[in-house]
Amino acid sequence: MREFSGKVAVVTGAASGIGRALALRFAHEGMHLMLADVDPSGLAETAAQARPARVLTQITDVSDATAVQHLAARTFGELGAVHVLCNNAGVFQGGHIWTRTPEDFAWLLGVNLWGVLHGIQSFVPRMIEQDTEGHIVNTVSVAGLFAGPYMGGYCVSKYAALAASQTLAQDLALTGAKLKVTAVCPGGVRTRIDDSERVRPADLIVGRTRDDRQAQAIVESVVEKGIDPGEVARQVVAAIREERFLLLTHPEYAKGLREQVESLLDGGLPKPPHYE
Repeated sequence: MREFSGKVAVVTGAASGIGRALALRFAHEGMHLMLADVDPSGLAETAAQARPARVLTQITDVSDATAVQHLAARTFGELGAVHVLCNNAGVFQGGHIWTRTPEDFAWLLGVNLWGVLHGIQSFVPRMIEQDTEGHIVNTVSVAGLFAGPYMGGYCVSKYAALAASQTLAQDLALTGAKLKVTAVCPGGVRTRIDDSERVRPADLIVGRTRDDRQAQAIVESVVEKGIDPGEVARQVVAAIREERFLLLTHPEYAKGLREQVESLLDGGLPKPPHYE
């Protein structure tokens, strides 16, 4: 898909960070937007910055299948089509994998994995029926490529999101659909992922642990040193045009990925990643 002007993009997690940057970039490309998030004020701010593009917004918890179905129904009903779907919403929770509670996993998997699956199930069948070129962009993470300490639950959710993305791309290719897929695996980006607790549902809140706080300090440092979200959005648009499946926002991770594969093939445990 090379032409964007006049087409429709859907972005979840659009209230800040990469989601906001994607929305603004698509608006610059002349697209109509449906923006979704659980943060009303942040969503309104993104919409205001994206205008004069045509912008619709909807408060949407992507872990809720019915909410995402309503998002899809409204988008197709009011905008008539979807050409780019960005399953971008994501949250972070750190700590040793054995200390993570069922509530932690429910939250992480609900947003980071089920948010992607709900987006696929609610939008992709209709996008296929359009019989037009289109693209699905799933925001994964380098944590979906490199499992490391203090990131157990987060890595589990992101590895699964990468698997969902790859399977989707292969299914679409097998059936001859005109849709392509990009799995975005950002390294450090200046987003609000380190402040994910602000959107954690009250019924899934648990007490903080020492290892959780240590993980929080790590991710705060990574975010502080990260690249601008606008650079990620620029790379995503290029990846859509190039029909690139895997997008590493930080090229230096390619070397680590090769080393990890070699270590696994030798039967060894890969070195812990150095997130940056």
